[in-house]
Formats: sequence, structure tokens, C-alpha cells
Amino acid sequence: MSRPPAKKRALITGLTGQDGSYLAEFLLGKNYQVFGLTRRSSSDPFGRLPQLVIDRKIKITYGNLRDSASLARALEISRPHEIYNLAAQSDVGISFQCPEETMEINYHGLGRLLHEALKIVPKAKIYQASTSEMFGDAPPPQNEQTPFQPISPYAEAKLRAHLDYVVGYRERHDLFICSGFLFNHESPRRGKHFVTRKITHSLAKIKHGLQTEFALGNLESRRDWGFAGDYVRAMWLMLQQKRPDDYVIASGQSHSVREFVNLAARAAGLPLHWEGRGLREVGKNARGQVVVRVDKNFYRPREVNHLCGDAGKAKRVLGWQPETNFAQLVKLMTRADRDRVRLESKLDAANR
Repeated sequence: MSRPPAKKRALITGLTGQDGSYLAEFLLGKNYQVFGLTRRSSSDPFGRLPQLVIDRKIKITYGNLRDSASLARALEISRPHEIYNLAAQSDVGISFQCPEETMEINYHGLGRLLHEALKIVPKAKIYQASTSEMFGDAPPPQNEQTPFQPISPYAEAKLRAHLDYVVGYRERHDLFICSGFLFNHESPRRGKHFVTRKITHSLAKIKHGLQTEFALGNLESRRDWGFAGDYVRAMWLMLQQKRPDDYVIASGQSHSVREFVNLAARAAGLPLHWEGRGLREVGKNARGQVVVRVDKNFYRPREVNHLCGDAGKAKRVLGWQPETNFAQLVKLMTRADRDRVRLESKLDAANR
């Protein structure tokens, strides 16, 4: 009797983040053996993956991109066929406050990972999470031929990592490594400090009487928003190709922060009307109560004004396209936060 084929093994750095959690679920559905690298934390790092960890479907190793020994240990344990480097200092705004840390993790961290991979699993296929922020203020739509114009420490670190390690190691070491220039991708698992989740979570708390208002920065900033669950499928598809290459992954449509707020407010049953201009602008509900306020403290030192991706190459070569549109994404996030806040309110009331 012939043995069943051995499972493919994948190592995911940044396992406990939004993308890592969706990717782990996706790969398990493809019958992979999944290993995850995560930092030790005093809080529960597995909030996005509780059942998969409880059921021991994912093998966890502890370490981070600052520590070459921990990376080597993770690679020795997993011996992966595929490596997905999703770990990063991923907050653009924070990168202005912590530029050295951002460069240390997003640039040097990839270098450490590749150095160890070349010694331990030189035939592994590697995905690097690059970013649409690298395009900066380049005119939209942005595609693989668009010149990079980074304007944040986050984008600068990601660009250096792409040029030195993705392009450089591909050419000098014949490494199978791909960059995914992913445009903004969101979900109910997004961290609450990111603007989309801040909007949906704040509206849910306002709806349940747990807060009265919240503040945002630039309402006119435009982004190409998609669903993270769709985008991890593109990561996997890149590593199934015969040759490594780089791809823009995007919806092809851009929307302003204001549009996101309006759609989420309607989904939450709190439609808004806007008054004032600039830093005096507010969004009020039907009773005339302020729900959203513009605050200069949430403006970035430099802002990318308009990102909109052209994912034609990914559609043509990978056969990828998004399945969730902007309106569906906003409703999904709004309803998830509504249900989450409702449950938390009931639990708090029961424990009083």
C-alpha cells in the first residue's frame, strides 16, 4: 500500500496578526502542516486563533526578527517548504515616532531571516509582505511598474527590504522569493488602533451607549481597501508559481476615510451629517449629537493622499481577484463589532 504524500510545511512569521491568522486557516484548509513564529507576550497573543491553538493544529515557536538564533531554531524545527514573512512594525503612524525600531524589524529582520533560510532551507519558497505605502504619492493607479516614492519610515524600511533582499537575493542567490505589494486590507480581526477598525468599534460602542464620540484625522485620504481573507489567498498563489515574481494585490477601487465612516455609520444605524470645515468639522447623528470629530493630533507628519492599485498582473498570471467588495467589507466589520460589543456588554452586566 502506497503512503499518502507528505504534507507541505509552512512557517509563518507574524502568525498572531490579522494576516497570519487568516493565512494559517487557509493553509490548514489546504492540508499544510503550519508552524508559527510569535513573540512572547504577557497578554494573550492568540486572540485571533484560539481554537486552532487549543486543538494544536499549529506548532508554535517563540522568537522574533531581532533574534537570529530564534529564527534558526524555528527553521530547524519546521523545515518549511514555504516561508511567509508577515512579521513587521506595521503601523505607518507609529513609524514616524519609532523610525529606528521600524527599520530594525522591517528591514534588518528580513535580512536575518533570509540569512538563516539560505543555510537551513535554501530551496524554500519565500513570501515577503511588502506594501502599497512604498508607492507614496505616485499617481494612481499604481502597478508593478510604478516608481516607488516612500514618504514614511515604514515605507522606506519596506522598500529597502524589497530592493536589497527580495530583488537582491533573487538575483545573487537564485532564491525563490516574492514581494506582495498589498494595498490596504482589513477585517474584523484588524487591530483597534487602525483607522478602519477604530471606526467600526467606536460606532458599535456609541450604539450601545458605552461612549459618545471619537476623533479621526484626515477624512479625505483615499485608500484601496479589500478583505484580508481574500488577500492571503494571493500570497499562497505567488508561491505556487514556477518562477518568483512580484505582484500588486488590490481591489482597483479607492474610497475616502469619510466614505468608510458614512457607510459604517449607516450599517450601525447611526447615519451622519457633516458640519464645519477642516479641524472644526464634525459628524452628527439625527439628534444633532456629535459622533465624529476631526482632530489635528491624528494627522500624520506626511500623508499619502491617494492609493489605488492595478492588480491586472495578479489576475492574469495568478488567476486572483478579490471576492469581497468595499460595501461588503464595511458591513462585515461593522456587524462583527456590533455583535462583539453587545456580547461584552452582557458579560460585564452579568459580572457586576
